[in-house]
Amino acid sequence: MDVQSPDVERSISPKTTVVLADDHLVVRAGMRLLLSQDPALEVVAESSSVPETFDMVREYRPGVLVLDLTLAGRSSLPVIPELLTASPGTRILVLTMQEDPAFARAALRSGASGYLLKEAAAEELLAAARHVAGGSTYVQPALGARLAVEGAGPQRAAEPEPLTEREAEVLSLLALGHTNQEIAQRLYVSVRTVENFRARIRDKLGKETRAELIAAARERGLVA
Repeated sequence: MDVQSPDVERSISPKTTVVLADDHLVVRAGMRLLLSQDPALEVVAESSSVPETFDMVREYRPGVLVLDLTLAGRSSLPVIPELLTASPGTRILVLTMQEDPAFARAALRSGASGYLLKEAAAEELLAAARHVAGGSTYVQPALGARLAVEGAGPQRAAEPEPLTEREAEVLSLLALGHTNQEIAQRLYVSVRTVENFRARIRDKLGKETRAELIAAARERGLVA
């Protein structure tokens, strides 16, 4: 009689943990359902604001953070380096509506490992998540082609230096029509400090007038 050999214990690779950061519940639900199709990925938490995202990243230290560039009316682009400092092992996949190559370039320079538009097919999100989890960089092909073309241009303008979290906050308040005094009161700083922030914002963005600053805030998703 044949004797069945004992089952050989198989080594199972641990799943890559994922945190979803998007301020739309329906979008997060769709991403969770999609990513659950990959047995190598496990969504462990969700967040809808920048502070909440920091909390989830610190608590779970995920392998991948899927990050929208606008969370609860606030830009998450300036805090990408801080998120990576909070969890050095986390790789960030930006999933956004912002199709301007400047945003992709700024996100990648800030430390993101991937950039994908929300209009992408479901299969592409899975592919991007796998690439990023595996240590590679992923940029949506059409957008990557635009980056390559613009990068090859001999007269390409220098990319603006990213704003800090506080500078982005000041810019959003300026765009909403608040005076220096009102901003100082809201942020519990002096008027002189607000003036210094405004000067740095103007220097970084090359914008002078309030109309230009409002336009810059809209481009960055800081105001509607």
